[in-house]
Amino acid sequence: MLRPTILIVDDEPGVRTALTGVLHDEGYTVEAVSSGEACLDRLMRGPVDLVVLDVWLPGIDGLATLARLRERQIDAQVVLISGHGNIESAVRAIKMGAF
Repeated sequence: MLRPTILIVDDEPGVRTALTGVLHDEGYTVEAVSSGEACLDRLMRGPVDLVVLDVWLPGIDGLATLARLRERQIDAQVVLISGHGNIESAVRAIKMGAF
């Protein structure tokens, strides 16, 4: 049985390490990258089951990354996370199909 693959996108190494460890322990295949650009590059090589995407990233931020995923018709479920979120970003993300 194939294990679902989750892509973690966060610029903070501690967050990537913590999420990777917990999700791996729960039986998921986990990959992690540190930028929106790296996320897009990874998803162009093949699908994942879920993207856990930080809103605040260097370069293109999480919302811009999500918009590019949708423009490129990359069909991945996306959960946005942030330590500094606001209502406006949450509404924009939901309108683009994120959780």
